[in-house]
Amino acid sequence: QVQLVESGGGLVQAGGSLRLSCAASGRTFSAMGWFRQAPGKEREFVSAIIRSGGTTYYADSVKGRFTISRDNAKNTAYLQMSSLKPEDTAVYYCAAAERLVRLWVSDPYNYWGQGTQVTVSS
Repeated sequence: QVQLVESGGGLVQAGGSLRLSCAASGRTFSAMGWFRQAPGKEREFVSAIIRSGGTTYYADSVKGRFTISRDNAKNTAYLQMSSLKPEDTAVYYCAAAERLVRLWVSDPYNYWGQGTQVTVSS
């Protein structure tokens, strides 16, 4: 049974940092990604990383502030978030994809975590 378990969310002041983790179990995936959904807004892409080779993708809104990484031995992806802003407040979802196509949209992702809340206060 495939499971994605996120951890690391919380409350932080603007300018602070948080690191999210996503531990996958049950199988390995070609890529893992992070999406977020703020209240009243649609879910949006944040970042993705390919398992083999480590190619990364970022939304323009987080480039230079967020860093995605992975530990293949642990089947875990991480999202290091720095210089956080109040507009980063959202529920962050980890997702896993089997196909390496258009990783900046939700379609390729077959499995999703339960989400973790990130709140950035001003």
